[in-house]
Amino acid sequence: MSQATRSRSTRGGRRGGRERTRPQVAAPAYIKREIPFYEFLGEEGLVKLEEQADWIIQEIGLEFRDDPKALEIWREAGADVKGTRVRLDKGVAREWCQSAPTEFTQHARNPERSVNIGGTSQVFAPVYGPPFVRDLEGGRRYGAIEDLDKLSKLVHMLPSLHHGSLVIVEPCDLPVSKRHLDMVYLHMKNHDKPHLGAITEKSRAQDCVDMARILHGEDFMEENCVIMGNVNTNSPLLVDKVVTEAAQVYCGANQGLVAAPFILGGAMGPVTTAASIAQAFAEAMMVGAFTQLVRKGAPFVLGNFLSSMSLKSGAPTFGMPEPVISNLVIGQLARRLGVPLRCGGSLTASKLPDAQAAAESADSMMSTALGGANFVLHAAGWLEGGLCTGYEKLVIDADRLGAYQVMLGGLPLDDNALARDAYSEVEPAGHFLGCSHTMANYETAYYDAKLSDADNVESWEEKGSKDMAQRAYDRWNQLLKDYEAPPLDESKDEELQAYIVKRKEEIPDAWY
Repeated sequence: MSQATRSRSTRGGRRGGRERTRPQVAAPAYIKREIPFYEFLGEEGLVKLEEQADWIIQEIGLEFRDDPKALEIWREAGADVKGTRVRLDKGVAREWCQSAPTEFTQHARNPERSVNIGGTSQVFAPVYGPPFVRDLEGGRRYGAIEDLDKLSKLVHMLPSLHHGSLVIVEPCDLPVSKRHLDMVYLHMKNHDKPHLGAITEKSRAQDCVDMARILHGEDFMEENCVIMGNVNTNSPLLVDKVVTEAAQVYCGANQGLVAAPFILGGAMGPVTTAASIAQAFAEAMMVGAFTQLVRKGAPFVLGNFLSSMSLKSGAPTFGMPEPVISNLVIGQLARRLGVPLRCGGSLTASKLPDAQAAAESADSMMSTALGGANFVLHAAGWLEGGLCTGYEKLVIDADRLGAYQVMLGGLPLDDNALARDAYSEVEPAGHFLGCSHTMANYETAYYDAKLSDADNVESWEEKGSKDMAQRAYDRWNQLLKDYEAPPLDESKDEELQAYIVKRKEEIPDAWY
């Protein structure tokens, strides 16, 4: 971590998670990383990528279209604006980004579930954006509000998911113009973890901020982050009004913005991985600089979503070595810049929660974890290149996220961990199964993967010979049966519902 990163103050308090002594039982609000970051590139390589990003910003520039207010903000700040093309001198974007907090707290309605974003913290959130949903019984189908209701309840029940995301699936049975109201309300009611707000249109973003004010209080929101918007640049090198207007709404209210260029190498960026990484870094830095022009000190998370693609079919590929490398390298660049990072997830092109999904998701998440992503969207539930949310995939991924939590917690080296007393009890060529040290630690010694079956084949057959997908189907259904809604202040709930009714009366139905 750079000296600038270490010295800059945090916003929103709280820097660390609760002490974790029972990794498979405890449910910390987020992960406090205790292992080093993986350094993929040396100094020379990082400087080359930073210089390439600076060259793009200064010589090529980025388009900022359809938002005259955004161009006015750039001009007033002294940027080189010609038409809709914006350029900055070398180092200016970096300088402006560094007024964003190195780390900050996104507060949940339950203070115990608030998360720290940045520094050595890592936060896992489920998939965001798919229009389709799939489960073993219902198959693949368009998402509905009933699905989002169930999935947001599963977020509450899965301790290794620290954040609710927002569009775990699109509720396609509701008008596009109004569905954001129901979506945000379900996240506010069904779980007590942090969540995102809508960004697809300025008034929808404003609705989400207004609803957050009802839930958290206007005075509290003025000083604290309680909701964030997640946006994508329109690569290559275009920032449209969805991004700039979301920045004006969220950052203008001192709330957070996550900006992640979505680049398919060979399509929205050059086919070479280094060039695409530098382009993504340039695009995200420009959005970060813009957020600080809207409101200096507003929370900003730099994102990266780089995927390789099949140059034969044009289809995106996930879990491949090129995006794995990008996860590791962008982590280094973000830490040098001094801003929190979003990248990675349990990504796969598979249509089912099968061996392909497992392999691709594992490679993607391992690089995400080692690379140090602070906010991991798509950490669970992603199928079909992001077109589909899998119920079974959600709980399978969440099971593995618990294992990453243990790994990121490091290796304990206290007296109990070194177990010297056990050697005085167990003779050479004996065994440790029944010794006092084992009995004192057997419940917490190893991560208990809920969905993995380690029984012998006879026991497995007696239980129905179920594969992982079937066990996951049983688990999410049982979790929903066991679900109990977290308490929500009745007066706030009534005010939220009244706001939704009022806005739905004001907004005409629109399905596109």
